[in-house]
Amino acid sequence: MKRFTFALGLLLSTFAASAADMSRGADNFYESDKVTRQKVTFKNQYQMNVVGNLFVPKGVDDSARLPAIVVGHPMGAVKEQSSNLYAQKLAEQGFVTLAIDLSFWGESEGKPGHLIAPEIYTDDFSAAVDYLSTRPNVDPDRIGALGICGSGSFVISAAKIDPRMKAIATVSMYDMGAAARNGLNHSFTLEQRKALIKSAAAQRLAEFRGGEIAYIPGTVNKLEADTPTIQREFFDFYRTARGGFTPAGQEEALTTKPMMSSIGKFMNFYPFNDIETISPRPMLFITGDQAHSKEFSEDAYKRAGQPKELYIVPGAGHVDLYDRTDLIPFAKLTSFFEGNLK
Repeated sequence: MKRFTFALGLLLSTFAASAADMSRGADNFYESDKVTRQKVTFKNQYQMNVVGNLFVPKGVDDSARLPAIVVGHPMGAVKEQSSNLYAQKLAEQGFVTLAIDLSFWGESEGKPGHLIAPEIYTDDFSAAVDYLSTRPNVDPDRIGALGICGSGSFVISAAKIDPRMKAIATVSMYDMGAAARNGLNHSFTLEQRKALIKSAAAQRLAEFRGGEIAYIPGTVNKLEADTPTIQREFFDFYRTARGGFTPAGQEEALTTKPMMSSIGKFMNFYPFNDIETISPRPMLFITGDQAHSKEFSEDAYKRAGQPKELYIVPGAGHVDLYDRTDLIPFAKLTSFFEGNLK
């Protein structure tokens, strides 16, 4: 039965792939011939292995000490979804870049997989700075960080307590704490929040007793007539050839499906509290004018200290900025990091 289900899933993926919207330069699986790629592994403070792809510009003098950028993937995704693209494009501009898999996702350690653990995710960014600081071709005083979608909130959380991150940028940021507590545009009631927490606690007990792990459908596997617009937006990236990627050996647990039993951990996650203490290190918040997540970038910008900038991309939705190279403002990111990692 499992083989049949998996085969059916592949069939549906193949069908969906033909309908993927590849407009406006969608190029998630971009492969640059101007940089070298190396898979690296390092420990976070929890002594868990974090895996990343290290990109270095070709033709650089071996004695050069370059600025570096840590790049974090969208929540529930892996480094092969959006962050590799950003890391390569920035490496082409002269930075050493490191696209990481957050703990419990992709190739990084953490059991059970797909666990929600914002404190550990946050530490992964600092661990990446640890690693980059030991590289002979990196200037440890010129390291920045970039978080896409949910990683935007994790990188802010990390930067508040890690002054080694000299410049911080986010793209299509989600405040994962606020999203879990309140829903988009504060659409959740307190009663709904409490019901979700109760369900998560019940599922935690079920798993403790040996029951199967239940996942939250961050992205549906099949479109129905009544599938909401936002889910369709995520489906077109995560469940088609445009951006779909399943790490080896994880065929039955697709990306963007976090564990239901751990969702409560986001309720206690407040990344924007004390965001102003990151100042005077600069912050750049990039969002699309059509993005359903725009509220989070606007909120962070309002609370942050100077220097800061809110950069709104015309005609761009939330997922558009994952991979649509005609819309992603790489030049803006380059100038931001060049100017602030001098």
